[in-house]
Amino acid sequence: MGDETAPRVTSASCGRLEAGERTFKDAKLFPGGAREWDWNETGTRHEPGVGPADVEELLEHGATTVVPGTGFYGKLRVRGETLDALKERGVAARALPTEEAVAAYNELREKGPMGALIHSTC
Repeated sequence: MGDETAPRVTSASCGRLEAGERTFKDAKLFPGGAREWDWNETGTRHEPGVGPADVEELLEHGATTVVPGTGFYGKLRVRGETLDALKERGVAARALPTEEAVAAYNELREKGPMGALIHSTC
């Protein structure tokens, strides 16, 4: 479990996200690092949306707050069961459209172990 600060998002535009000196289409951001978020790993689709398995890696890295981004137009859903599972584990969560998710993530990453799933398109 890491206790380093999660990387800052320096740019977010449709189809492109820059964080921690790297460029992504969709990203998993967590204390101490970031990587491409490959939806195929957990079978994520816009509907039903982000599932508990999608956020597990963030928690393994020590995130105590998680911001799932829902895309620039809010097309990506976040399952109620995902938010419930986070709440049960004492993890604060806020699902927000990409621009708001990036702003919240960048602000909160300075205050404690932070994780985010950022979808850079729809």
